[in-house]
Amino acid sequence: MTVWATMRIALKALYANKLRTVLTMLGIIIGVASVITMVSIGQGVSKSVEANISSLGTNILTITPATIKSGGVHQSGFMVQTLTVDDSYAISTECPMVAYASPMVRRSMQIVYGNQNWNTSVYGVSYNYNLIRNWNVAQGEFFTEQDVKGSSKVCVVGSSVVENLFVNDNPIGQVIRVQKVPFRIVGVLETKGEGMGGDQDDCIMVPYTTALSRISRMKYIQSIVCSAISEDMTNAAINEISSLLRQRHRILDGEEDDFTIRSQMDLAEAMAETTGMLTLFLSAIAFISLLVGGIGIMNIMLVSVTERIREIGIRMALGARGGDVLKQFLFESMTLSLFGGVIGILSGVVLSLLLARFADLNTFISVEAIVISFLFSAGVGVFFGFYPAWQASKLDPIEALRHE
Repeated sequence: MTVWATMRIALKALYANKLRTVLTMLGIIIGVASVITMVSIGQGVSKSVEANISSLGTNILTITPATIKSGGVHQSGFMVQTLTVDDSYAISTECPMVAYASPMVRRSMQIVYGNQNWNTSVYGVSYNYNLIRNWNVAQGEFFTEQDVKGSSKVCVVGSSVVENLFVNDNPIGQVIRVQKVPFRIVGVLETKGEGMGGDQDDCIMVPYTTALSRISRMKYIQSIVCSAISEDMTNAAINEISSLLRQRHRILDGEEDDFTIRSQMDLAEAMAETTGMLTLFLSAIAFISLLVGGIGIMNIMLVSVTERIREIGIRMALGARGGDVLKQFLFESMTLSLFGGVIGILSGVVLSLLLARFADLNTFISVEAIVISFLFSAGVGVFFGFYPAWQASKLDPIEALRHE
């Protein structure tokens, strides 16, 4: 028999039992659609995390006081005061691999403009902080070095603050009150969107000198934010900073650092590993459903062989060989899996797009996932269809003709 003749007979057999064919394909459809959807959700989360980290800057380093043990009690880095403004200045002048460095103090505070008020994060930073974060000013300008030296009461605000306080007013030149201290707005930052810590635009930045003297009233700073001269030089910058701070803090060999240096690259790698495990877990669950669909194909094909023993006997009596019968039933199982795979791919893509639009989920449709799902569904048809097809090809023609 020709291949085309075998295919035609197989298709007729599937068409003759339309409802059973559709129900059998449903397992593959659900399995493939689940794989596409789960992978797109997992990769969408991964892409979202990567974008958030990139918006912060991959060459940024954050130095904070380390957790120390005092009197048998561990004290958090937020309770330890080891970093100073002079440390930040020394890093910026004595570490060649560091492009910029800025002291930072941060507090969540209520701000007031006219009869409006808003709770936001107030950051005390240096005049070069926007260069470290690569954060442009959309209106006005960032405060200057002279503003920092003179502890000027000026500030730069994020777009979320503008939206909540200045509905119809131009914020540039307006005066807001932070803990009853008046600050004049000199600039509005460009919109950054959501980040790892929430809304990046919900912030106010003031000179750190003003923050230390008028808001937080602290001698020590909470952290130092730096940027390496390039992403490739991040590790070299970490080594320089670590060596300098150990020297400045008089830390002897063998003693633990009283500071911690974290890079965005470390965070990116950790988050990539976490999201990768999430994608793998979701994919594994989806592939199980695809496996169940393959078992359904095998079950139906075994039933089909049992129902059509007499038909097989007649075909063999008329000259069909065992290989022809094998090809017929194998083609039937592959047709079920491939058609189910195509419909499942389309369903998965549509479902991913609907989730992105109506469920506010970040999804990313991967071509690799589509190709792998299609090949896997074809493999399911061959693997689970081979045994029933082989069993049919081994029937004895005389015994098959006697079957009722």
